[in-house]
Amino acid sequence: MKFGQIPDPAAIDYQLPVEPLANPARLDRYELGAGQGRPQVYIGATGWSMKEWVGKWYPAGTKTKDYLSHYGEQFNTIELNTTHYRIPTADTIANWYAAVPADFRYCPKLPKSISHVNDLGAGSDALQLFVAALDGLKEKMGCAFIQLPPYFGADRLPVVEHFLDRWPRLLPLALEVRHESWFADPFKTESLMDALAARGVAAVITDVAGRRDVLHGYVTAPRTMIRFVGNGLIDSDFTRLAQWAEKLREWNLPESFIFPHEPENVLAPDASAWFANHLAGLGFAETRGPSPHRGPEQMRLF
Repeated sequence: MKFGQIPDPAAIDYQLPVEPLANPARLDRYELGAGQGRPQVYIGATGWSMKEWVGKWYPAGTKTKDYLSHYGEQFNTIELNTTHYRIPTADTIANWYAAVPADFRYCPKLPKSISHVNDLGAGSDALQLFVAALDGLKEKMGCAFIQLPPYFGADRLPVVEHFLDRWPRLLPLALEVRHESWFADPFKTESLMDALAARGVAAVITDVAGRRDVLHGYVTAPRTMIRFVGNGLIDSDFTRLAQWAEKLREWNLPESFIFPHEPENVLAPDASAWFANHLAGLGFAETRGPSPHRGPEQMRLF
């Protein structure tokens, strides 16, 4: 079973947690002030290679080579998991850059050659190679993220701090932890969040049915990254997304990245479209989300 999934997700109380005591002081530094514009909310899925989207979210007959360009028309960010398995070549990066609109932002996942080794890459040149590759994304680089493995416990905070000190400060980063020890002891939670805030690194927030501890609610940077795990568009998916919209309005951060996960990614555009429309109704943020594709036959009806 995947991380945090349970047999009966409808039985969970999905309320967001009480705001951490450390948040107000940090939000005073991070949130947008008067005259600084509106928050940017980036909404994306976990991949573009979805043949199930052809005919609904992509035009009928879309070829595999054109999936990314159509994805970029529908979404304005992506949880880029392919970088977890290999560092992309310069040509690949150039193709990614050219395929999407100017307002699109990539959120690449750090390679497992960094995140899943004991020293988080300190003993190799993988970090330098990865960061150098990301230069090719230019202004379309959003926020990279590192997902630590489930066995990586809170006793290894010094390793995390050493990694963070090696990461270039000007390149936005978010960090996700999964081991229960990070949240079982509030002092260890605060130590992690203080380490992230001191370096301007966002704490990834994961909203998933079976692990409510990773829904920690901490803001540690001028941005947040939310990995929202839905349950097939059951009623609670939409009430949860509505709660997140209100929370983003409350936080008023310059930018937020939210990735609605749905089973096998098939329904991710449906959840994303609903969330984008809901945000538009609230009127506080700049965003865009997918719309069902209208073919020539449909267009003649309007």
